[in-house]
Amino acid sequence: MEKFVVANGCALRIADTEKGDAVVLLLHGYLEALDVFDEFTWQLADRVRVVSLDLPGHGISEVKGEVHGMEFLADTAVAVLDHLGVDRAVVVGHSMGGYVALEILNRHPERVAGLVMLHSRPDADTEEKRADRLREIALIESGKKDLLTKTVPQRLFASQNVRRFRDVQEEMAEQIYLTDDEGITALLRGMGDRKDHNELLRSSQIPQMFVFGRHDEIIPEERARMTEEAHPQAQTVWFEESGHVAFIEEQERCTEVVTEFAFRAFGLPAAEA
Repeated sequence: MEKFVVANGCALRIADTEKGDAVVLLLHGYLEALDVFDEFTWQLADRVRVVSLDLPGHGISEVKGEVHGMEFLADTAVAVLDHLGVDRAVVVGHSMGGYVALEILNRHPERVAGLVMLHSRPDADTEEKRADRLREIALIESGKKDLLTKTVPQRLFASQNVRRFRDVQEEMAEQIYLTDDEGITALLRGMGDRKDHNELLRSSQIPQMFVFGRHDEIIPEERARMTEEAHPQAQTVWFEESGHVAFIEEQERCTEVVTEFAFRAFGLPAAEA
């Protein structure tokens, strides 16, 4: 069920499947909205309760200022859980959503039953990456957002999957077009300012999982392997036929992986899955 709420002083669109002992909070990535998880949510909902939201500045949620820091996004997501009466959730963050998930763990560890970094890493931006974000802000502010609609969606998919998921890419392009320019730039500034959370993960006792795609152009395999090696405390799952969106490209397996992880995190018997 979708509805609009005010949480942490921000008007938001949220979705909640409402049923299930294990709760999964899905946090979408940059230039996405909760709709990107529609089919994934439908599959997960057979066995777990799924909560998602349009993060502030994306989808049709409110833009709040010139910078949307990960702290603000994390507090807003937790306020949604409060509104729904959810004490704890397995937080699944896709790409930018993983940065928000890490900040939830940092600021509200008691609310996190487990953490899934879905095509996401705990490193802060390098100076080079910050410079890239500033260039993208300049692009948006100069009225050239349409360039993102032509390049970003296709880059998310493994090359062998581009044609098969052309309709999904068109939907993503439309979402980018509809997203407020101010929301895009606020999130770019927030991502550029985020903290390094490698030590946070290493010191945490909660269940953790990384999901990486072998053909990910955004997080190449070499960088993903560096993260895997740096975090032996976490489970790492590789998707052999995916780029940056395994929950679309290999949806059935991704559903199984996340469901099994959620049941383990909540201490529920696998048979109930």
